[in-house]
Amino acid sequence: MAIGCQEKKTRQINFPTTDMASENLIPKPLKIIATNSAFGLDHTTSIFTSSTNKEFEKVGLFLSEKIKSKTNLRVSVNNSASAEVNGIIYINQSDSEELTSKEAYQLFITKDSVILNAKTAEGAFRGIQTIRQLIPEVSNDTLTDLPIWPIPTGKIMDSPNFEYRGSMLDVARHFFSVQDVKKYIDLLAYYKINALHLHLTDDQGWRIEIKSWPKLTEIGGSTEVGGEAGGFFTQEDYKELVAYAAERYMMIIPEVDMPGHTNAASVSYPILNGNGKTPKLYEGTQVGFSTFDARKDTVYSFIDDVVREISAISPSPYFHIGGDESHVTKKDDYIYFVNKVEKIVQKYGKQMIGWDEVAQADISSSSIAQFWDNTKNAQEAVKKGMKVLISPAKKAYLDMEYDTLSKHGLHWAAYIPVDTAYVWSPEKYAGIPRENILGVEAPLWSETISNIEELEYLAFPRVIGYSELSWTTEENRDWENYKVRLGNQAPYLDRMDVKYYPSPRIDWKKSKYSYKKISKD
Repeated sequence: MAIGCQEKKTRQINFPTTDMASENLIPKPLKIIATNSAFGLDHTTSIFTSSTNKEFEKVGLFLSEKIKSKTNLRVSVNNSASAEVNGIIYINQSDSEELTSKEAYQLFITKDSVILNAKTAEGAFRGIQTIRQLIPEVSNDTLTDLPIWPIPTGKIMDSPNFEYRGSMLDVARHFFSVQDVKKYIDLLAYYKINALHLHLTDDQGWRIEIKSWPKLTEIGGSTEVGGEAGGFFTQEDYKELVAYAAERYMMIIPEVDMPGHTNAASVSYPILNGNGKTPKLYEGTQVGFSTFDARKDTVYSFIDDVVREISAISPSPYFHIGGDESHVTKKDDYIYFVNKVEKIVQKYGKQMIGWDEVAQADISSSSIAQFWDNTKNAQEAVKKGMKVLISPAKKAYLDMEYDTLSKHGLHWAAYIPVDTAYVWSPEKYAGIPRENILGVEAPLWSETISNIEELEYLAFPRVIGYSELSWTTEENRDWENYKVRLGNQAPYLDRMDVKYYPSPRIDWKKSKYSYKKISKD
């Protein structure tokens, strides 16, 4: 069968020459060797997976589902009884020494087969994202008329630059639904991001059910910035999100921000309050006015309950305690507080993460500082032997405006256009040693956004660049090359109904494949 045509079809698709090296893969793989032919994906293709690991079969089923949604082809998984098989996709568990990390994978694509090797199902899942990106994007009206989908042949060797590649979503200033968060998870997973940090509590809202302290959501979850109704995740909702993310080999990291950013908690239970004022529900955007009472035993009993309940439904190894902008907490009280809360987090088997201010406390080297603002704090974390998560506001904050014409966002740290978001080196940022860097995270604060469309406007396309900054090695990153690949993400983003910001710095492409009507034979 010739690629691009089949008898008795009403359209002929004109596919360009297949060259794997020129495909618009993001993040860019470590090594690509093109052989300039194509594997023909069609209705006779079948997926087979290693029989020794059921998780590999789940990866195969996930790929089959995504092929169906993209191409309208039904590709069977581990169905040896298929009547006609002309091409095989084999997802193989391999012990190759060339697979140097749990997320590493190899792709070998010939005219007859696609072989994906990985040591773990997690590595296989990263590999199928590459396969998904290699399948052409065409307009929706073409799907039922396209008999065969060419996947470029060649070899890919790939593994991540950083083990932690994340984004943060603030659901406290404005609440986002389970369905909204699931959509964000799907989009992040496509670009090999493996961590979603949920900022669950702040002055304006408490968004996670704590059964031992029910007023947190009854009162503290009742509003949001601008005075809308707010909302919260039940523990069942949260478990649903955790499971959904886990199916995509993504961890969800919960954040309960404290001792500052705690007004919603203190309104719910005034006994926790430490700022000397009567707390009231807050719908504005100022920061730094709230604090827990760091010297009150009840506060630590409360925190113990919160950490215990959330840790029980959160399989991630991390628990984020916030710790930023606690301006009305006395420094001695702040240090005392962070020291005690670290012990509570460790009691429940988690590693503590905190914004870079926590490095001022007497905490252990196992805790992690998230570098957002203060270089001195980040360097103090390094002196303590801690890992550092790179999230500088002036480079990585997704809530910063693109420019003066942006419809949403802030600009207190910087304007961050698409090129500024990409052209920097996390590996060398502020002199933090490479061995101390856990990874990169792009936070999205929600003071100025209240729905999924506005979220997408700020996150996309910049978060796609952060995926490459955290997966792809520095020597493989190049703005001129990247901006072409980014422009060619438009058909995927359109298909997923993503309301991204069409930056004028990017030449946005529609499908690179054209089609024309032909007469029936």
